[in-house]
Amino acid sequence: MSSDQSKTIQAIELFCPGTIANISCGFDVLGCCLDSVGDRMWIRKTSEPGLRISKITGADLPLDPAMNVAGAAIEALLAALDAAPVFGFELEIEKNIKPGSGIGSSAASAAGAVFGVNKLLGEPFTATELVQFAAEGERLACGSPIADNVTPALLGGFTLVQSEEPLRVYRLPVISGLWATVIHPQIEIKTSESRAILPQKIALKDAIRQWANVGTLVHALHLNDHELFGLSLKDHIVEPHRSKLIPLFDEVRDAALDLGALGCGISGSGPSIFTFSKSMEIAEKVKSKFEEIYSETSIPFQVYTSRINEEGIKILNQES
Repeated sequence: MSSDQSKTIQAIELFCPGTIANISCGFDVLGCCLDSVGDRMWIRKTSEPGLRISKITGADLPLDPAMNVAGAAIEALLAALDAAPVFGFELEIEKNIKPGSGIGSSAASAAGAVFGVNKLLGEPFTATELVQFAAEGERLACGSPIADNVTPALLGGFTLVQSEEPLRVYRLPVISGLWATVIHPQIEIKTSESRAILPQKIALKDAIRQWANVGTLVHALHLNDHELFGLSLKDHIVEPHRSKLIPLFDEVRDAALDLGALGCGISGSGPSIFTFSKSMEIAEKVKSKFEEIYSETSIPFQVYTSRINEEGIKILNQES
């Protein structure tokens, strides 16, 4: 987009998708993008330079840009420009992904913010380059610039973070017909707390099994092989510890596999649980079973079924 074109765009409305991180075997490196759950964000140019977050609905989050992941991500982007823009930005966010859900709430805000601002600036950065700025929002949220959620939100589909410093991220193929089912038991598990329970040392045999599964998963995506993909969805390192924080995890996992799901695991740091299925029909059966299991508890929950979103963040509307 030319600079002349960018001057005519005054506002943009975005769908900022939820994501599944880790995908069982790929702790901090694998992620994928969802299509049916996400936030909405409005970004407008203002005559006064600087950044203002005017409204957030759906969650009690700070309006101060310095304390908000969207603000931190935008500030990182603006700091990397050759020259600061003569105009400012106003943000409004509708949070439909609950913070602490494990399906990329902070990543949706950070990724959507830099995507939208980049569009209003005339796209000085590529989608891949935006990952480093969105990751600064994640640094504010959890203390580290983790990119496994912001990368699929920006690039779509399945993604791999090969390195954080220097940042190297890659988009992977998407298996045809793949559906996800995600249940969010509405208990909050903070990412920082969920990371604190993880062991700092692991057995070599577990590490070998884990990286074999990562290689198999990437191979399965390239082969478009559902069954091989399912075989790789096993976590020998993180899930044994984090699953203890999630009520009925074992029951939910076993029920999903009995219904034909390809695999089941913890989405991000939890408490959301994901499954992948090779058809919408199986995904919907899994959804019904999840609802049945959790309806017998006092825990409020939400269940989603979703295609894999191959586009990432979507432009819903833009104004000249």
